[in-house]
Amino acid sequence: MEGLLYQPEWRIIDQSSLGSGFQAIQSFGYDDTLCASVGAGKAPATARTWVHHNTIVLGIQDTKLPFLQNGIHFLNEQGYQVIVRNSGGLAVVLDEGVLNISLIFPEVERGIDINRGYDAMWQLIQEMFADFPQTIAAREIVGSYCPGSYDLSINGKKFAGISQRRLRRGVAVQIYLCVSGSGAKRAELVREFYQQAKLNEETKFSYPDVNPDVMASVTELYGCNFSNADITLRLLTQLQRFAAGNLYHGPLNVFELELLPGYVQRIVERNEPFAAMQKTAAP
Repeated sequence: MEGLLYQPEWRIIDQSSLGSGFQAIQSFGYDDTLCASVGAGKAPATARTWVHHNTIVLGIQDTKLPFLQNGIHFLNEQGYQVIVRNSGGLAVVLDEGVLNISLIFPEVERGIDINRGYDAMWQLIQEMFADFPQTIAAREIVGSYCPGSYDLSINGKKFAGISQRRLRRGVAVQIYLCVSGSGAKRAELVREFYQQAKLNEETKFSYPDVNPDVMASVTELYGCNFSNADITLRLLTQLQRFAAGNLYHGPLNVFELELLPGYVQRIVERNEPFAAMQKTAAP
């Protein structure tokens, strides 16, 4: 488990304060670009932090909801834009109080077992909050949105979820971390989306019955007024230790800048059918 976090060096790309003009479609294109670059040995292991304003990211299964357009219109009316990501999972909420972290690793000769990737992120989050006594568990939280076996929780309340994306011998382990704000309010939004998009129709896939009582932010759980900058500092502190001090901030290199437009375009094309369903989001 430790081996993945211990890299010869860590490059940091901090996109957590780019503002509302930075779109989630761009973000998923960045991670695919970084997977291709790190996997090809053109860049070192990279940690990227990112924040998007009022965005609901749907999974592929969500696009099969029988009344999807109703659900999307509901979210638009609440001031949220909707995109569909290119990795697994179900609907999640991104806003100014949600910090996303992507860790991009190169695949080694024998590859990286999927659970090893999840365990590395879990370990990192535990180290980041090691000065608090609460235990961070990794198990499915029934009633949460986008439930999975690596939901991170404290006393049964989920504050983060982990996913993975594998591309061209690169592995992106991604986490959304609810830093501030109300976890329950985010869950209420997703619960209503599913009600609007499913109505009473029977579906082959079992969508989550979201319970707002099982979702929270780290600010709520720890009783501290955390900001995204606070959590980013904790991240950098730990990665510096894992890289034996060889940690640096670096932009995309020339190889990555050439790849990025193509990967972003793929996400744009994937989202074209769903973009047509959307109303203009409220301010």
